[in-house]
Amino acid sequence: MNEKTIREKPLITKKTEVARSRLFCVEELHLEFSNGERRIYERLKAGGSGAVMVIAINDQDEVMLIREYAAGIDAYELALPKGLVEKGEDITEAANRELKEEVGFGAKQLTVLKVISLAPGYLSHKMSIVLARELYEEKLDGDEPEPIEVVPYPLSQIDDLIAREDFSEARSIVGLYLTRDFLEREKN
Repeated sequence: MNEKTIREKPLITKKTEVARSRLFCVEELHLEFSNGERRIYERLKAGGSGAVMVIAINDQDEVMLIREYAAGIDAYELALPKGLVEKGEDITEAANRELKEEVGFGAKQLTVLKVISLAPGYLSHKMSIVLARELYEEKLDGDEPEPIEVVPYPLSQIDDLIAREDFSEARSIVGLYLTRDFLEREKN
């Protein structure tokens, strides 16, 4: 693959917070590009230490999904467990905590598969996708408003899962494909 020359990043000449809610901070960036062009961009600024999404595989080669209410689309949705990395936690500690809170299992083996961005032109948020194996039962209290339904789903049927109407979150779809590819490479 031919890669083009990496350009010099634009100079951020000014940052201003233009709006804040309980969940989001909108930041305005004044940029000067290496060719002299100036632009103002807005982005949702990430807070904290990032987020994790966990692909937990049990002994029956099932991925542990959760069904919970998704306010953005006003529906109950199947997805992978996920949450914020708390201050002082590393990625695998956060993944294991979220797994215990949302699924009721911990993992002896945790592998970070990839760090992804969601919409890098507008969001500074990043999420670490973590594969969790060698599961054991352990439940921690979480911050969910209602009990989360845990739905084990055969890993061999990922394509059927992705075709479901109630499994539409792009991050979860990417996580499953990355997991399938990782496990196939591991076999070879």
